[in-house]
Amino acid sequence: MFDPDIAPSGTLLGLLQRGRGDGTLHALAAPRAEALAALNDSVLRDPRRDWQVENRSLYYARLYMQLDGGLEEIERHLFHPDDLVDTGEERTGLALAVLGHLAAYGRDAARLLLRSYAAAGSNWRWALDELALRDDDAGLMTLAPAVLARFPETAEGDGALAAAVRDAFEPRPWRLWAEDPRYGTRLAAAGEQGSFDRWQRQLRPRGPRPGWSVTEILQWAEPGPEEAPEEHRHIAAARCLAAVAAPEDRPELLRAARSAPDGARAAVLHHLAERGDPDALDLIEDAVVDPFSSERLVSAALAAFARMRSVAAVARARVWAPRADLLGTAAAAQLARRGGRRDAEAVLAALRRTVREEGPDADGLWDLVDGAGRLGVACAAPVLRHLYRETSSSHLRGRAAGALAATDPGFAAGFAVECLWDCEETTRELAARHAATGDDRVVEQLRRLAADPAEEAEVQTAVRSRIGPEA
Repeated sequence: MFDPDIAPSGTLLGLLQRGRGDGTLHALAAPRAEALAALNDSVLRDPRRDWQVENRSLYYARLYMQLDGGLEEIERHLFHPDDLVDTGEERTGLALAVLGHLAAYGRDAARLLLRSYAAAGSNWRWALDELALRDDDAGLMTLAPAVLARFPETAEGDGALAAAVRDAFEPRPWRLWAEDPRYGTRLAAAGEQGSFDRWQRQLRPRGPRPGWSVTEILQWAEPGPEEAPEEHRHIAAARCLAAVAAPEDRPELLRAARSAPDGARAAVLHHLAERGDPDALDLIEDAVVDPFSSERLVSAALAAFARMRSVAAVARARVWAPRADLLGTAAAAQLARRGGRRDAEAVLAALRRTVREEGPDADGLWDLVDGAGRLGVACAAPVLRHLYRETSSSHLRGRAAGALAATDPGFAAGFAVECLWDCEETTRELAARHAATGDDRVVEQLRRLAADPAEEAEVQTAVRSRIGPEA
């Protein structure tokens, strides 16, 4: 993940970068040149906090179609000299995904641009995957010489080709090319090598493995000075402990939880929390509040507490929730996930405090927002509306919308209408179930979503439940 440069939420650019439904509505009402400039800026400088999770491509493609936007800016971006040195998927992935949707909508220029980039661009695999879903056999066959030329007929080139065939997200082009006598022999060998490599990896897993005693597992949980720290090794060690630790090993585990090196200590805390050990909560508290604890240990202790589902964990969370530290934040999140109506005030207080101190993109907001909706905290509506408007995370905005649906009586006639144009399908689905149909725009957009072949099935099901014959 990275921290993108996001424009203010009240601007057209800021709305489009966030993927808000109002971004589309404002763009359609703005001068076309201004709208296209903001749209191109959003596509060419990926605004997502987590580009691997958040959706924007269909949202932007639809707007290109509505504005009848040209693809010249995208073409310049894809074939810029930077493509030779900055080969990361995050530089071109969004633009290629947008082109994929445009090709599905029938824009031949988008399909031709994808073919050109698949033949010459550094992120050719992504372009080829987009074409695998949208191009015909004849178009894919024209790419075979350029793609296969990337792999010289040497041992190293054949190995790289085998890896490309094995790891292809969409195997259709490779299978199509393998049926051609010109390429079939080489691609068949590459497919066999890829299958053999996969079998070898399964048969001989890489990396060290612990011995099968509690002491050996705890020693393995802490990498030696010659090894790079492995952030999640303690989780694997905890799984091993679950397989071998017996009741008579508990004294050793308790000692390790208090004084062992960080890796072993984290593994034991995770193991004891999973087992609901009566001392686990005290040990977690000791690890978190100790000023000499490392950040790694504190993070592992809080993660172990978050996984606990016992009544005792909820009761302890009520004790910790008033604290204004990491333990208090974790406790409020625990109450948001598993608390009852009596915990609404604690969850609301933590939500307000987190927004006030850390802003609308704080990592700790997700559970608190969900909790405000789950517990029906009506007083949370103002802060939820603020989060909806300001957060740059489209996933968090969707969760805020879900919480508003449960807490804000005005949601159906307010934000739910905008959400019909949102970039996230889960948010559009929520809007399809709640948006008040008194607004003509709502009925029109529901019909448009129902007829759009690119729309997700869950969204269309929700739409049809509103406008079908039964409705």
